[in-house]
Amino acid sequence: MRDAAHERLERRLGIGESVFLGLGSIVGTGVFVSIGLAAGVAGPAVILSLVLAALVATANGMSSASLAANYPVSGGTYEYAHRTVHPVAGFVAGWVFLAAKSASAATAALGFAGYTLYALGSGSAAGWLQPLALAGVAILVLVAARGITGSATFTIVVVSITLGALLLFVAGGLASLDEAAAGRLWPLWRPSPGADGSPLAGMLHGAALMFVAYTGYGRIATLGEEVREPRRTIPRAIVVTLAITMVLYVSVGAVGVATAGPEGLLTATEEQAAPLVVVARAFRWPFVAPALALGAVTAMLGVLLNLILGLSRVLLAMGRRGDMPPAVARVRGATPRTAVLVVGAVILALVLIGDVRVTWSFSAFTVLIYYALTNLAALRLPPERRLFPQIIPALGLAGCLGLAFWVERGIWLAGLGGIALGLLWRVAARRLWGERAPAEADPV
Repeated sequence: MRDAAHERLERRLGIGESVFLGLGSIVGTGVFVSIGLAAGVAGPAVILSLVLAALVATANGMSSASLAANYPVSGGTYEYAHRTVHPVAGFVAGWVFLAAKSASAATAALGFAGYTLYALGSGSAAGWLQPLALAGVAILVLVAARGITGSATFTIVVVSITLGALLLFVAGGLASLDEAAAGRLWPLWRPSPGADGSPLAGMLHGAALMFVAYTGYGRIATLGEEVREPRRTIPRAIVVTLAITMVLYVSVGAVGVATAGPEGLLTATEEQAAPLVVVARAFRWPFVAPALALGAVTAMLGVLLNLILGLSRVLLAMGRRGDMPPAVARVRGATPRTAVLVVGAVILALVLIGDVRVTWSFSAFTVLIYYALTNLAALRLPPERRLFPQIIPALGLAGCLGLAFWVERGIWLAGLGGIALGLLWRVAARRLWGERAPAEADPV
């Protein structure tokens, strides 16, 4: 009889569900909040930041697709790097993923609460922010604990509402452009309101911040054990997800800058954490702002749910190998409920102490390190298992490492310190539980 820790999850997801899960992970905090932060450091060149971040993300997505098609198990780069590079590299990938995405989940929860209060006309009711965020996390943990099928259905509904709201923002913005719009967009290379370096440095810093906003496609890979026909489904779902997202982000960014300018976006982000809604209030169509507020609320919920799903699957994989307590690797009813509950508890704790701006920058650095390891793992695949030329992961690796250290020095120093603490934890975990090998060890 097989141990509960080695039970397999069920393959229930097709291309359509996988694309919506990817979009549900991407279209949220990034487009509704970080575009304002990136505009603050890059100015009008935030449009180039969006394109550069998308190109790096595309290379990473193709690397993730190659790896997930060969190793369709839960855990994403934690498993890929463990098997193709070195166990320590795998652990670092899993550790930084848990750190970055737990913080991102707390940010999404606070964003959901903030946009909800804003939509209700209670933006000054700060006392309700954390209780509402905590309630949102608790409800979505229960949804995730019920299984992947219900989560996918929920995400499809959420993403449909969010995409509709963002398309309405683009249409409403285009209809409201004035004669000064061109001057807000051009020239691209001019001093930006929050920059502390050259325009090029600002553009690269903005790309690092926006890169995080594209990384939800990795959720498709971390759910690889629950996807039907993974070698065919995962690459197609990732490419489709990234193509839709890039077009959407560039459109929203261009309209936002042309309408309010980078200064206006930054101010709206810092003062009210709702830049697009603030911008939309100046549109000729008065119904755009409330519709966008609704889309923002649903987007945050979608991102939060998919982060819970992705985090729990990585925690499951780490528990299988002994890098985390074996109890989190238990699967009941085709769902890693213990891992879901543990992840939920961590996010609830972070909601109480999170800082949105610092958290987002920290996520940028750690996620770039995570995807650098993804590309390194893809470079180690044997030629017969590769889906794409070697130049793709090579460019992805260079792009990730090149952008990672453009965030604030204190942030990347803290990130490196966190990785060092993680390696100490691994030493302790090995002494407590020893190294374990999951049953799903063979590639497809």
